[in-house]
Amino acid sequence: MKATGVVRRIDSLGRIVIPKEVRKTLRIRDGNFLAIFIDSQGEIILKKYSPINELGDFAKEYTDSLYEAIGHITWVTDLDEVIAVSGCSKKEFLNKRINTAVEKVMDGRKAVLITQPDRHSDCSIFAGEEGEYSYTAAVIAPIIVEGNPIGAVILASKDPNAKFGDLELKSAVTAASFLAKHMEQ
Repeated sequence: MKATGVVRRIDSLGRIVIPKEVRKTLRIRDGNFLAIFIDSQGEIILKKYSPINELGDFAKEYTDSLYEAIGHITWVTDLDEVIAVSGCSKKEFLNKRINTAVEKVMDGRKAVLITQPDRHSDCSIFAGEEGEYSYTAAVIAPIIVEGNPIGAVILASKDPNAKFGDLELKSAVTAASFLAKHMEQ
């Protein structure tokens, strides 16, 4: 366990403030949920809670089906990282952190189609991406539950001849909507 050197007092309502620096480092934003655990030594452990992780195997099966249907790399993410992948290395991409551009799309609560008609530029999806992890086309569709983004469905291609359009956009939006409805049940 890493000490931060920060000590906080619990107020009369039982609340404690997590310092801004810690929230920023751990990417904890207003509205995020934290799970509370107590270990065998009585220490309290706060862990960022991702409701979409409850989909687990279901999200994996959905990405496999979507990849088989349209043939593009498919990811399902929570607010921070990939939770399901199909069409590329699971070992390499599972739990890979998404970049801030994807976070902004989720915050905007509207699907985005990214294409480069001249193919002189590319798009990145993951934090720290360079060259080999850049894509020529992508669709990012936020998964919205009760008005809040909880993740995204992302379709992408490295094929310089790939042309994303309504099919890919509607496929990602439908997948995101379906996963959201599954979460609301």
